[in-house]
Amino acid sequence: MQTEQQKKGARGEQIAADYLLTKNYRILETNWRFGHLEVDIIAANEEMLVLVEVKTRKSNVFGDPEEFVGLAKQKNLIRAASIYLERTGITKEVRFDIISVILDQGIESVKHLEDAFKPQW
Repeated sequence: MQTEQQKKGARGEQIAADYLLTKNYRILETNWRFGHLEVDIIAANEEMLVLVEVKTRKSNVFGDPEEFVGLAKQKNLIRAASIYLERTGITKEVRFDIISVILDQGIESVKHLEDAFKPQW
């Protein structure tokens, strides 16, 4: 049985995936895992492979959701990208995005930060 936090997170990830579909991205993977690494959404458009971290909150009282993607999470996403590219043979350029979702009393707000951080390959 899912906790309320898990349900909120799953709802935010579905909203983010639906949003990406409206922007002509193809969703390749959701909740992709390799060992302890996890990527919420792996999507692609014509020129890019996009790894997306989704942050969902009930409000932004304590800060915008995207502010909670720390350096450790960024490093894990970069590591995951390397493994994913190696395993799939995809040769597209990679971009790291954050989608923040606020679910506030039935109102859904989505903010998409493209190219939210850069890897130091």
